[in-house]
Amino acid sequence: MVMLVISTQIHENYGAHAWDGKGACPQHWKAKGGHEYKVLNIDPNLAAEIFSSVEAKCTQDDDYYSEYVLDWSVESDDYLSWFERSQLEYEGTIAYPEPVLEVV
Repeated sequence: MVMLVISTQIHENYGAHAWDGKGACPQHWKAKGGHEYKVLNIDPNLAAEIFSSVEAKCTQDDDYYSEYVLDWSVESDDYLSWFERSQLEYEGTIAYPEPVLEVV
């Protein structure tokens, strides 16, 4: 089996932290990493359709926070993200796995 992996980028608006909600929100966006969302056990022939069905689950955009898709790919079922691999290497276990999405 294979999985769909969706790579995202997160930005946080530091200008919004002290914003009182009146007038225009101050803009001071900072990149904060991202996620590699996984959709497990997919049919690779349906990858584009599956991506379309779950894309909204891994995106957000408001005055405080933005997360958007950078790319997606089909990977083997034993795929580990860089973050997961580094946890295994340095800690011996994956305490913080990447999020898994369910197909609706």
